[in-house]
Amino acid sequence: MGGPGDPPEGTPEGTPAGGEDEYRSVVFDESFVRAARLQEYSAQERIGDHAPAVRRRPPPLRRGLTRQVLFLALLITIAFGTAIYMGVRSPYQSPGARRAVEPLRMTVVPLAPQSPVPGAPDAGYLFEHSPAAEFRSGADGVTLPAARRTAHFSDSQVVTALTTAKEYIVRSALYPEVILGRQVRAARVLLDSEQLDQFDASFTHPSADGLHAPTGWLIRFDPTRVRLADPGIRVRGTLGIAETDAETLEVTADHTYVYALRPAAPGSAQVSLFTVRRELHFRFDHDDLRLRQTQLLLSSVQAGPLACSTDSVTYLHPLLAAQTAGTAGPAGTDPYGTGTTAALCGTLAGGALPKV
Repeated sequence: MGGPGDPPEGTPEGTPAGGEDEYRSVVFDESFVRAARLQEYSAQERIGDHAPAVRRRPPPLRRGLTRQVLFLALLITIAFGTAIYMGVRSPYQSPGARRAVEPLRMTVVPLAPQSPVPGAPDAGYLFEHSPAAEFRSGADGVTLPAARRTAHFSDSQVVTALTTAKEYIVRSALYPEVILGRQVRAARVLLDSEQLDQFDASFTHPSADGLHAPTGWLIRFDPTRVRLADPGIRVRGTLGIAETDAETLEVTADHTYVYALRPAAPGSAQVSLFTVRRELHFRFDHDDLRLRQTQLLLSSVQAGPLACSTDSVTYLHPLLAAQTAGTAGPAGTDPYGTGTTAALCGTLAGGALPKV
């Protein structure tokens, strides 16, 4: 006799042992029923004129996927709108058209001494007894001012302009390889590409035309005549920066350099000092700042002791210890002073020389 849950006639033939229905594992839960594509009409609905006993349901909306797509579209729209807004509103955006790069204008003015050039066996002694006694040595003498953003340039862009200008000053006036005429590339790589033809022409075809003097680009001496007696070149000066328009930063540099020199011939004992006052004007547009290059607009050099009759276009040819200039130029010019400009040749003021 069957159990309480068995059919009255007993378990049908073919039913698995143990009374387990082979379809019992199929569970028609609520989600399964709702997802069915066919649905039976209710008793009330079947009273009407419906011929079929079931109706087809529309497929369910994939609500979760639809919300994700809408959310993603909203994020893309917001990001795109923000990018457009920042591009319009940013004060540091790159300009559309670039101003033409101007050629470098240069002057080199020799300063002739009125007496024999002082000399001493030791460079340190000469420095201590000259106006350069308090100057710093090498790149430490090229100090940077505080960098502050301008109306159209950020803090980092202002810093880039100042550091690039300093780098050019250091490479063009303090590198021994450049000073002694052995190479020019160290400074050349910092120039805007549109000035490279003028730079190269200055060294292949130097001229005193105010555009093509190598000594307008670099401080350099003839290595067959002089050598450095002390690698610690003394430097002091100032750097200033200003925004000239929405596309341009300009840096002005005014520095005095003092070199200790000996004759190139071995065994020369006497050391003398040579002083260079150099003013440089740099220009930077957005492309220059991005590439860490510069446009050099103006180079004004006063240097001595030099003889007025000496060619100072390709190299500077310093008068060394005990040498004289012969015929001097007009009134004395002090390269340690500020706000003074000499003519084509000036007289080196006595106070600019060391007291020995």
